[in-house]
Formats: sequence, C-alpha cells, structure tokens
Amino acid sequence: MTQFTDLGLAKPLLKALADKGYDQPTPIQAQAIPGVMAGRDLLGIAQTGTGKTAAFALPILHRLAEDRRPAPRRGCRALVLSPTRELATQIAESFKAYGRHLGLTVAIVFGGVKYGPQMRALAGGVDVLVATPGRLIDHLGEKSAVLSGTEIFVLDEADQMLDMGFVQPIKKIVAHLPAQRQNLFFSATMPAEIGELAGGLLRNPLKVSVTPAATTVERIKQQVLFVEQQRKRALLAELFDDASFNRVIVFTRTKRGADRVAKGLVQVGVEAASIHGDKSQGQRERALAAFKAGQVRALVATDIAARGIDIDAVTHVVQYELPNVPEAYVHRIGRTARAGASGSAVAFCADDERNLLRDIQKVTRQTIPSFDRRNDRQLGAATAALPEVAGVKADRPDTRGQGGGRSRSHEPHHRAGGHRPETASDLPPANRKRRRRPNKAQGQGQSQSHAPQGPAQAVAASNAYKGPKRKPQPARWSPLD
Repeated sequence: MTQFTDLGLAKPLLKALADKGYDQPTPIQAQAIPGVMAGRDLLGIAQTGTGKTAAFALPILHRLAEDRRPAPRRGCRALVLSPTRELATQIAESFKAYGRHLGLTVAIVFGGVKYGPQMRALAGGVDVLVATPGRLIDHLGEKSAVLSGTEIFVLDEADQMLDMGFVQPIKKIVAHLPAQRQNLFFSATMPAEIGELAGGLLRNPLKVSVTPAATTVERIKQQVLFVEQQRKRALLAELFDDASFNRVIVFTRTKRGADRVAKGLVQVGVEAASIHGDKSQGQRERALAAFKAGQVRALVATDIAARGIDIDAVTHVVQYELPNVPEAYVHRIGRTARAGASGSAVAFCADDERNLLRDIQKVTRQTIPSFDRRNDRQLGAATAALPEVAGVKADRPDTRGQGGGRSRSHEPHHRAGGHRPETASDLPPANRKRRRRPNKAQGQGQSQSHAPQGPAQAVAASNAYKGPKRKPQPARWSPLD
C-alpha cells in the first residue's frame, strides 16, 4: 500500500499530513502527485469526494517550497480557479492547512465582499491565489491583479465552470497568463466542450482517471420516490420524522424554491436554513456554520452548493427537485458519504420530471431503485425502514406499466403556510373537481382531539382541505306548489 512518505513530499508537508491523521493517499493522489511534482501538465478526471484538492495542493506546495522566490507584486506564483465562493474558500483552507509549516502565503478572491481587503492582500504578491473567475477579471481590469508571473495554473471543477457559463471568462484569464507555465485541469465529467477546453490548455498532459465519467460513489444508498408535485412538501416532512435524518442537505432548482422549502420545514418544527446565490456572503457563511455545528438539521441549497460543501457528517441528501443537468445529480449526492463514511440519497420525482430521471440514469449508467408514493392517501410518522433509506415506506413499489395510475388524493400544496405553488406545473389541473366536505353521517366516529405529533402530521393538518362554505339555496318554484 502506497504511503505519503513514499511520494517524496517535503518533510513539512508530511508533518502537516500526520497532524491531520493522513498517512495513505487516495488513488487520484497517488497517481497525480508524482507527475505534478515533476512539472508535467495534468488532466484529472475524478468524481467528487475523491481527494482532488490534495492531489494538486500537496505537489504545488512542494514545488513552491523547493524553489523559494518572492511572489510577483500584485500577482501570484500559483493560481487556482474555482466556480463558487464556497469551493474557493474550501480550497484556500486546504492550502493553509497543508502548508502550515512552510511559511507560504495564501489569498482568496471572490465576489460578494468588498474589494479593499483583496486589493491589499494582492499588493505585495502571494504564493497561492484561489479565485472565482468573475471577481478575478474585475481585479485584472482595475490593474490590482497581474498574472504575468504565474508559474502554475489550476482549473478545478471545469465541468461546473461550463455549466455556469464561465468558459469565456476563463479564456480571458488565460490570456493574461505567461505562455510557459504548468497547467492542471480537473473535472468530474468530460463532456465534449470540456475536452476542447482542455486540449487548448494542456501540453502532453499526464492523464489520471480514477473512476468512469459521471459515476456515483458506491457507498451511497440511492432511491427515487415518485410523488405528485403538490405533495413533495408533506413527503419531505415525513422523512424528517425519522431521527436518523439529523444532518441533511436538500437541493432545489431555484433560489426562490430553496427559501420556500426551508421556510416550510421551519413551520413544521425542523430547524433549517437556506443557501443560494442571492444570499450575501455573510448569510451564506452563517448558514454553513450553523449546519456544521449541528444547530440546524437541514440545509436547503441550490446547485451552488453541489460541489462547494465538504462536511463529513452529512447523513442524507434529498433532491426535492431533480436537476436539469444530469451530471449535477452525481455532485449533489456526493455531499454525503465523505471521508470514508456511508450515506443515503433520496430523490423526489414528479410526473413532469421523468425525462430528467431517464437522463440521469443514462449518464450514470445505472437504474436507481424506485418506489411509488403517488397513491399514498395518508402520510404518517410510523413508516417502515427500507434497507436503502430509513424512514421511507417500502410496501409500494413502482407500478408503472402494471396498472398503477395517478393518485386522486391532491392536498393543495399552497395551503400549508400560505405558500403559492413553486411552478405552474404544481397547480392542479383545471378540470379537477374539489372534494366535498363529508356530511355529519360520514364524519361520525372520527376523533378531533389528537394534535399533530410530528413534521408529517403538521403538514397533513395544514394541508387538510376544509372545502368552501355553501350558501343556502332558495327553494325552487314548482307547478305542484
């Protein structure tokens, strides 16, 4: 078995690794570190959670320490581009932790905060600069950043850069870099556009691929639950009736949807916070800190957090809405089962999301176990545990093609907490008849003395449709009167 001591890393790096309890490199680290230390360009393909950050941070720190020289003014010796603020912060923290005994300087540049502190940090030059593309371009335009002296360039999460529309900004940044440099290119997937970008940047690269493109971590137990759009909120509350859902990330497609889901969870007694691009940096940092500290059970996020959160204790990932980009599914569920632990992932799928599910299964080359919850008329806390995911009923397999029709039970999603449906597809069909309130004879024997006992019951109570009050109708005239 390969040890970090076998890779030729500097002693201060080995000491920092020992302080963190690391002695054996992951597969991508064992394959990438020697080549990067030798100065070769690298093309690394690895799914999230495989140790990509250390695979480039350790050899970069080793090279900078072996060849000590002053960093260029307003510039850096090594530049790392990251798609999101959270991931940039995480990478910078890793560089500081691994290089704590080397005396190298690390700075971080991203949007959402003031320019002043960043400009002052860059003024004297830094050894390692971690940046998001947009804010770095702003600094280049203001001449507060200069990249002509950069020796090593790292492009991390390149496929997410493509999804976020950063390809042109990346090309602008590359135009400021010197021609002679080392290039490290990392991506979890390799679509054609990313292949073209890599071909234009890399020179005779060392290729490292530890897993096939767009596969999911084997330690994650996955499941899809088919459910109507308007009943997703009640089903999510039912999951939280299970105490094992104690640190959960819930993903939505939109920023507004993330806020609504978080607010709905709070209303039924589940501590929750939301994080997305419209939040200020301070709000995002406070939400992450509360989640890491266990002060909230649920962190509701958009895909901005799909690769920017590295928390070892995440027990479950719930996809309230399936992503439009199938590769994002892989990164979302990769927030659990980190640092050698196991985890569970649950995805809700409404009828209008079936095409997205098919795309996900095609890209990941697997059939995800599924159960049909559309015919459940009552959501209760006493749910049988599945082998794959605790807290979900296992007695209703997917009945597609076996006579399983759509449910006739449609609790209005917008009645809980006064929320409107998230999308037009959440509205019930116009020709769907409202259910009449049962008469006294039908309602006899039903006790009204039991208060809701958990999140699922609270949602069921708030979703209960009372029906419109009927006005007394005047008697019709008849010739027989």
